[in-house]
Amino acid sequence: MSPVLAVSIPFGVVLGLGLWSLVALVPRVGAPRLSTRIAPYLSDVSPTARELAGRRPAEPASLLSALLEPFVARLRRLLTAVLGGDEAVAARLRRAGSSLSVERFRSRQLLWAAGGAVLGVLLAAVLARVSVAGAPVLIATALVAAALGLLAPEQLLARAARSRLRRLAAELPTVLEFMTLALSAGEGILDALKRVARTGNGELAREFGRVVAEVNSGLSLAEALQRCASTIGLPALSRTIDQLLGALERGTPLVGVLRAQAQDSRDESKRQLLEAAGRKEVAMLFPLVFLILPVTIVFAIFPGILVLQLGF
Repeated sequence: MSPVLAVSIPFGVVLGLGLWSLVALVPRVGAPRLSTRIAPYLSDVSPTARELAGRRPAEPASLLSALLEPFVARLRRLLTAVLGGDEAVAARLRRAGSSLSVERFRSRQLLWAAGGAVLGVLLAAVLARVSVAGAPVLIATALVAAALGLLAPEQLLARAARSRLRRLAAELPTVLEFMTLALSAGEGILDALKRVARTGNGELAREFGRVVAEVNSGLSLAEALQRCASTIGLPALSRTIDQLLGALERGTPLVGVLRAQAQDSRDESKRQLLEAAGRKEVAMLFPLVFLILPVTIVFAIFPGILVLQLGF
């Protein structure tokens, strides 16, 4: 096979897929059939309707995904067997507020690993052209790039989960004070949660919206709150919910409990801020000692040195 033919074949395949995608985007002439329109409404009682509703359009992405799905599923199972920790990944996804499932996340990891492998191969090719690196070094470069692409989604997910937990902790005192005002006005605890979910636009308001939805679906308020606390894993929120449920069982006034928890949350946030400032204070010494102080010394000494040189 000549070099020109070896290069033209993959480019021709890519061109064909691109033209196919453009043709698939062209709107169809004519209205859809009646059976196609009513199939989604009868899919729960008719196998034929389920088959019609489950048909995918004839475009490259759907076709390739259908062809590669068994292979990708095996890779996902292999990745799960090697890395493990599906429960931890599911907990991180829930804490990060992501709608992805564990399978979708594993598929994203595989895509990142493939992208990292491609970048590693390109980097290895560049190194092979500009240096005399051996084959083990080139293979190690590609493997390291693939491993970095495989592990990067988990690190990004953990970072997103920590960031969302910080936002939840920052919103907790304000939400508790708002609930305190609602309870003082005569509303019940469920009505206060509904008001927070309806008027708020933060992360905690959305979590309370899920709690209200679970209560409306038949789950008890205590179970919904405990599930919310266990899935989020924020200590301040778990402590607040435990105190709230204890007050509901004992008949203690909820206003005082929520006000005390709001004050405790604010005190804890202040304490964490002071601890962060103490850690940053040590880190700020490095630019002060190695950057600002040497420049200051240079500016202070350089005029004297210049005058002495001109005097001589």
